[in-house]
Amino acid sequence: MAQRLTWCEISRDALLGNLAEFRRLVGPGCRLAPVVKANAYGHGMELAARVFVDGGADALCVNDVWEAQRLRGAGIETPLVILGNVTPEQAGDVAATGAEVTAYDRELLTALDRAGREAGRGIDVIIKIETGTNRQGVGIDDAAELVSTAAGLDWVRINGLSTHFADIEDTTDHRFARGQLARFNEIVASLKTRGLDPAVRSVGNSAATILWPEAHLDMVRVGIAAYGMWPSTETFVTAALTHRNQLAIRPAMTWKTVVAQVKNVPAGEYVGYGRTFRTTHPTRIAVLPVGYYDGYDRGVSNMAWVLVNGRRAQVRGRVCMNMVMVDVTDIPGVAPGDEVVLLGSDGEEEVTAEQFASWAGTINYEVTTRIAESVPRKEIPGKDSRKEIQR
Repeated sequence: MAQRLTWCEISRDALLGNLAEFRRLVGPGCRLAPVVKANAYGHGMELAARVFVDGGADALCVNDVWEAQRLRGAGIETPLVILGNVTPEQAGDVAATGAEVTAYDRELLTALDRAGREAGRGIDVIIKIETGTNRQGVGIDDAAELVSTAAGLDWVRINGLSTHFADIEDTTDHRFARGQLARFNEIVASLKTRGLDPAVRSVGNSAATILWPEAHLDMVRVGIAAYGMWPSTETFVTAALTHRNQLAIRPAMTWKTVVAQVKNVPAGEYVGYGRTFRTTHPTRIAVLPVGYYDGYDRGVSNMAWVLVNGRRAQVRGRVCMNMVMVDVTDIPGVAPGDEVVLLGSDGEEEVTAEQFASWAGTINYEVTTRIAESVPRKEIPGKDSRKEIQR
């Protein structure tokens, strides 16, 4: 089968280095569970999972049963934690994967108990506690009811309690997040008086893991930062103010394509759909075989830059479904077949996910996660030459 003309290179060394930094941060007594959901934030789920396992991850976090099945099908035997929704109808599939499940209703617990009995294996559950995000999770009364329900089941064990912060990444004022942590600890203490002493307490996402040692508890779920990107500028600012910004993480992804055609466009001509760009002087345009089908956001039309032969070239005209046009007038010698960096670095120049997100009006998470799964991910074993990210 012919190779695609756009691909992502994933640095094994960067992923291993990032994981090692978080191991240093949380210590050996805390379970380190990098999140590989959503195709590992666009980095390739199976690829990233294997590297993290090689790097000593204690567990891997996925979103749903389908992702857990994919990892088991790829030969990944490391403990899995399903963070998202699991339906009672999927209980048998959960038992087959041996994954730990995030739960917040009685029906799921009883279905898991039946599935565990049929499979001859116990199923561990983490109850999601609602502390202020009002997404997944249950309050103290419902949590106590679930604990009571589980006590009467033979094949389900409540192994942990978790919660998720609403805005620890979006602000430097962390009073609300501090309140969530306090509420979580109060609920844990209350449930302990009712006989539940969970082995795993987990609240730490990337930002909380970086900023608050007291949020490490028994397990951290490191997401975007495991791939070398800071969760937000606000997180970095807070880290700098508290002297916790010396985290040597670096981006693991470089997204590339090639030049398909180079053409001379006279002054006064339009480029692309909608005639949103018009040349003011003779211009050399390079056509790239990548577009919004591949995840290159249409919203960056006439704003984004790519790297051609180590130089910056601006996108001209609208991003098409399968093509992007860039201005290479001031870059000598550009020819069909030349590599182009869409995201990453080339020589001294770099296009970061954060820069791309600013052009697209979004966040770095979405930039990498929306790169289509049809775009090949290639593991690069050698040393990544990019500088450690210091935002």
